[in-house]
Amino acid sequence: MVTVNLGMLHYVLDHIYGAFMHRTKISPPFFSRGWGGSKLELLERMIKQLFPEMEGQNWPPSSIQPIWRTIWENKTASLREGIFRTPCDEQLLSALPPESHTARVAFLAPKFIPPQRMACVVHLAGTGDHSFERRLRLGGPLLKENIATMVLESPFYGHRRPMLQRGAKLLCVSDLLLLGRATIEETRSLLHWLDSEAGFGKMGVCGLSMGGVHAAMVGSLHPTPVATLPFLSPHSAVVAFCEGILRHGTAWDALRKDLAVQETAMTLEEVQERMRNVLSLTDVTRFPIPKNPNAVIFVAATDDGYIPKHSVLELQKAWPGSEVRWVTGGHVSSFLLHNGEFRKAIVDGLNRLEWKESPL
Repeated sequence: MVTVNLGMLHYVLDHIYGAFMHRTKISPPFFSRGWGGSKLELLERMIKQLFPEMEGQNWPPSSIQPIWRTIWENKTASLREGIFRTPCDEQLLSALPPESHTARVAFLAPKFIPPQRMACVVHLAGTGDHSFERRLRLGGPLLKENIATMVLESPFYGHRRPMLQRGAKLLCVSDLLLLGRATIEETRSLLHWLDSEAGFGKMGVCGLSMGGVHAAMVGSLHPTPVATLPFLSPHSAVVAFCEGILRHGTAWDALRKDLAVQETAMTLEEVQERMRNVLSLTDVTRFPIPKNPNAVIFVAATDDGYIPKHSVLELQKAWPGSEVRWVTGGHVSSFLLHNGEFRKAIVDGLNRLEWKESPL
């Protein structure tokens, strides 16, 4: 009798998918145009300046006023799309490509329910998620729980993708930090809009993989309690690009040559160490504990070829009171097969928050 180790199969599937996506010539590797020069220096300086602020009061989100248009509506729900100018400050705005200056969101909500009796969760994009559809499918069944879904299109993705960028493969390391910082600012502004303008009774933020890292950062930095739901997510981009499968899709030689122009010749190991230092700025364990850590639920996979278990557990340890739930599978298979577990985590995380105003 032949026994099959399903965990190993899931892990191998991740590596097969990774080899197809990142070792073939279908698309260029990540960071094929190097580090980003002065943009990277600006972002390193700005992000390092954040950490002293994090010890004290979170800075308030910027106000936004999205312009909405209705895509469809039926007897029970409606889907709208909105645009707004990214609330990033002038320094960040000048570093972002012009295509990313306008943010786009989709907003799926139940009809005829008072907003104070509803919750809304902002869904953030994982690597390569350029459209609204997958996240709307994840959120759609939650309508019956009176949970609305707001989907943010990331900078550098979809309609916001720079002209020279192919697919999800960011051209420079600085683009990764820019994408993250702008996503955090935009999401905090959307949560503020849901709270102060739309009047929702509870809010949350979730994301898968890269989107989960950003969700964790938003949950940490938002000034009021929100359900924080990172799915299949590391505690830092270091794990993804220096330890996981994405390291095979990174243009290490281009990065080495870029550093050689700026400084002196470096070995591959020295280039990878430089990458670790830069991406350590994305280490969420350095961020403050969210206002309600009991409303933080991580969903992680037992045999994830992209995200090792220790990375998930590091963030849980840094945020006492948070919960980790394990699903059987790898990164790719869990992404495809465990939407029910992701939805349950969303419902449970929101249930751990107090209503802003008690429903009548």
